[in-house]
This record gives sequence, C-alpha cells and structure tokens, in this order.
Amino acid sequence: MSIDPIAVSILFGGFVVLLLLRVPIALALATSSVGAALWVGLPLPVIGQKLVQSLNSFPLLSIPFFILAGEVMSSGGVARRLIDLANVIVGRFRGGLAMLNVVASTFFGGISGSAVADTSSVGSVMLPMMRKQGYSVPYSVGVTVSSAAQGVLIPPSHNMIIFALAAGGSVSIGGVFVAGLLPGIAVGLLLLVICALLAKRNGHPKGDPISVAGIPRVVWQGSLGLLTPVIVIGGILTGVFTATESAAIACVWSILITFGVYREVPLRELPRMLRRAMSTLSTVLFLIAAAGAYGYLLTVMGVPEALTQLILSVSDNTVVVLLLCNVLLLALGSVMDMAPLILITTPVLLPVVTSVGMDPMQFGVMLILNLAIGLITPPVGSVLFVGSALGGIRVESAIKGVLPFYIPLLIALLLVTFVPQLSLFVPGLLGF
Repeated sequence: MSIDPIAVSILFGGFVVLLLLRVPIALALATSSVGAALWVGLPLPVIGQKLVQSLNSFPLLSIPFFILAGEVMSSGGVARRLIDLANVIVGRFRGGLAMLNVVASTFFGGISGSAVADTSSVGSVMLPMMRKQGYSVPYSVGVTVSSAAQGVLIPPSHNMIIFALAAGGSVSIGGVFVAGLLPGIAVGLLLLVICALLAKRNGHPKGDPISVAGIPRVVWQGSLGLLTPVIVIGGILTGVFTATESAAIACVWSILITFGVYREVPLRELPRMLRRAMSTLSTVLFLIAAAGAYGYLLTVMGVPEALTQLILSVSDNTVVVLLLCNVLLLALGSVMDMAPLILITTPVLLPVVTSVGMDPMQFGVMLILNLAIGLITPPVGSVLFVGSALGGIRVESAIKGVLPFYIPLLIALLLVTFVPQLSLFVPGLLGF
C-alpha cells in the first residue's frame, strides 16, 4: 500500500491529540489504529486479529515472571543487602556513598530490569543515608536516578524481551540480553568516574569503615540476590532452559530467598505482591497488543520505508544517520514512556539503521539506552519524578542534580552507537 497522507495523519496526529487529552497510551494507540484502518478501508476484524496475535507469543510469557520476580525481590529486603555488598566494594573511598549508590543500582538492575523499581528500592535506602552524611539532596537524587537508568541494560531486562518481539524475530532474546551487559557495565564505570571527580571537587566525605568480621555475612547474603541474573543468563547460555523457562525459575528463586532466607516480609504478603505484579502486567500487555496493531498499520502504509528514504535523502553518511536516529529517540524518550516507544520505534527505525550496516542487537542496546536517558529527562521523565518524590524536592531542583550525569550517559550512548563490539562482543563470544 502506498503512502496515504491522510491515513498517516490520522495514525500519528490522532495518537498525539489523544495523548494531549490525557488518554492512556495503549488506548490512544488502539483508537488511532482503528481510525486509520477505517480510512484506508481495512476490515476492522483485521485490527482485532493483530491485537490478539501480538500477545500470541511463547517468549512473551517470560515478562510476567520477570515482573513478579522483580516485585518480590524489591519488597523483600534484597536492595538493602545489595547496598551492604556494594559498600564492601566502594564504601571506603571519598564520595563512597555516591559510588555505593551506583554499584548498588548496577546490582539491583540485574535483578529487577526496571529503572523505576531500582530508584524506588535503592533510593529509599540511599537517599536518607546520603542526606545524613551531608550530601545535597539534588545531588543525591541525581546520582540515584542516573544510576537507575543503567538498570534497563543489565540482563535480564524485560524491555529487551519487548524489543526482541518488536523486531519481529530478527534477534534472539538470549543474544540481546547479553548484548546489554558490557554497555551496562560501561555506564556504571563512567558514572563512578564522575562521582569521584565531583567528590574531589566538592569535598564529599569518605564512607564508614567496614568491619572485617562482618564482610563474609554481607557477601553471602548479597550474593544470593545476585544469583538471579546468573541463573537466568547461565541457564540460557548452557541450553538448560529457554528465556521463558529462565524467567519462571528466577521467579521461584526470588520467592525462595525472600520468604525462606531473608524473611523480612511474611508469606501472607505474597498475594499483595501478585496483585501489584498483575497490575503492571496488564498495562504492559495492553500496550503490546495495541502497539502490534499500530505497527501493522505503519508497515502496510509503507511508513518505515518512507522514513528510511527520508533520512537517507538528508545524508547517506553512517555517522549522520545514526546521530539523527539518536536525536529522534532522545526527543521521543523525554515525552513518552519506554515500553510503548520500543514497540512503536523499533519497526520504523530498524530498517533505517540496518540499511547503514548496524546490527539489530546493537540497535536494541542503542534504543534502550536512549530511552533510559529519556526516563530521567523532562518533561515526562518518570524516573526523575520518582526520585524527586523520594528526595522530597521539586523536579526543578532534581534536574539540577542530574545535569552532571548526562555527560557520562551521553558518552556511553556514543560508544554504544559507534563502537559495535561493545554490544556485540559478548553475543559473538557466546555464539549468538
């Protein structure tokens, strides 16, 4: 089907207007899809079929398990133990509490795969500690939210599963999981560097000394939580179980250590955790279904091909094309949430980047990192709002605290974009 300007206007313009009217994103996607389908004469049952087909996927079953595992572990004392473990590693340095925040977020990101969960769990513990030691609240919030942004890269991340599904099976879930490992570590290291520089400039205090006698217990208890990503990735790589089965096993493991080992919350809290996980899941699944229909209409209207030609008409230089894609994703990420953007932009931009030679797995990491930066960027910036609420400060003050941390995040984004092996080395090593 050739490009129909009116149909495209209905699809995009209707979606934007509905968002401005504060209609939920999933409903806006579905409504604009129906309007465009009616205009081009597509039978409405086709849209219904696409809504259902978008959810008819075995790998999609892993998402509810990962969401529940993250919910259980974020409520069961895992964050505090990971903070204790991180304290053993970096707590003794100048600015140790800020570095501790980054390392703890790296650890917890590998469990929850959610920047919001990371901010809520780690921030609720770290922000009072940093305030007590004399760190400014805006700086403390800035460290917390920027380090939480890397959590969506560290495997396992349900956002990577969403990307693999949106890519239409052109990438393996296991491959894109491990593709985020080195970039996630790189983001953490760059954030540690900026924390060390700011600590020296601002005279931040050193952390409290660690009792040598207590280190083995701290390492043991923290390691139990860190085994979650090890079990998931190890099982996938060895072929013991699939990505979906690994998610179920991670869920069982999180329940065992939360209620059987840590025992900070009683077992009667499990139904409440299940309800919260189901609430999150219903939102995610509705988004996936609606975005499936929206993406189908984009494809039949020829929008991805038209956008590819448009960008390449500006320049066929690989660097320019990739920079344009990054600017577009950063702009979109600052006004929309991550999951719907993954579903909407992947089928549109994937043909663009592959036309200039970028590997789909590398694009997945680039896409996720762009949208992670969007999570801490106004005007929407959901993680920024969570962090400012936890710190008890206005969003304007939180933005000032975040500003220095855009530097390492943007450096990491450029590395991911223009150094393919940062994303592809581990997948290539493991045969993906």
